Amino acid sequence: MENILDISIEMLKNWMKEKGEKQFRAKQVFDWIYKGIFEFDDMKNIPKSTKEILKENFYIGIPKTVARLESKEKDTYKFLFAYRDGNLIESVVMKYKHGNSICVSTQIGCRMGCKFCASTINGIVRNLTSGEILAQILAAQKEINERISNVVLMGSGEPFDNYENVVKFIKLINSENGLNIGQRHITLSTCGIVPKIKTLADENLQITLAISLHATNDELRKQVMPVANKYSISEIMEACRYYINKTNRRVTFEYALVKDFNDSFENAEELASLLRGLLCHVNLIPVNEIKENDFKKSTNDNIKKFQQRLLKHNIETTIRKEMGSDINAACGQLRRSYIESKV
Repeated sequence: MENILDISIEMLKNWMKEKGEKQFRAKQVFDWIYKGIFEFDDMKNIPKSTKEILKENFYIGIPKTVARLESKEKDTYKFLFAYRDGNLIESVVMKYKHGNSICVSTQIGCRMGCKFCASTINGIVRNLTSGEILAQILAAQKEINERISNVVLMGSGEPFDNYENVVKFIKLINSENGLNIGQRHITLSTCGIVPKIKTLADENLQITLAISLHATNDELRKQVMPVANKYSISEIMEACRYYINKTNRRVTFEYALVKDFNDSFENAEELASLLRGLLCHVNLIPVNEIKENDFKKSTNDNIKKFQQRLLKHNIETTIRKEMGSDINAACGQLRRSYIESKV
């Protein structure tokens, strides 16, 4: 059986035609799913015979909610979802004045090995399909009973390590017959897999590309991000210039500030020099402290000084608002603690 969320409405129309069904039934089915109806039997305007043939060939792959955590401020929700094969992933919903954003996972686990991330500690289990990534949004919308309008691919996994499914997912949620989420409301975050940055640029999408940089030189970056042994910062910058030239979209650089590691005045100056003249934006992130490492977040005063130094060099810089710190909202924390509790 196939997860119906993995196919487009056009594919389902063709399938309906092959089965001797009316093609317009495809839109009816997807309309029900996007309204939060996840059982074929509950789709009231679908004939019983059509429901039966759908059930024989498809399932609606919505994961089960294993855990739901809510922050004290009631602005952040973290979900632990279980798929049909028992594998667990995390999704985080953040509520803003401009709408609800969701941080989705693209893989179960991760093989990138970044030292400040809990999702990579036990390596990768498998990729998620486009429909499984999409299902996180549908499940979360059902949980909060509100529409989600912004998507960041910034949860567990490296999106470029699951490239085909991720691009298919973006096109599915952008479809007017799907969630109809505008491409400019979609952000993809990568640790810097250079060839895929260029491939994505050639897709001619209007999404936001975010680079997890976290260091200002290769030697520093290699200490926390194994990918730096394969792709240098200069190669990443060259790929970003290519992306900007192809899409005319600015690139976001994510920089997690770690006390006494990458938060000095010299680091700020080096970062400013690195990004000078580039169409970009810097997102400073107070590092999430996890028990598996000794990283401590920089002081609030130092973070502000770091920002001011970049702004002085005319580099647009914001400090990410800390949300969900009381509910283990960092990537991989909830899944890891849940698995450990079952051992």
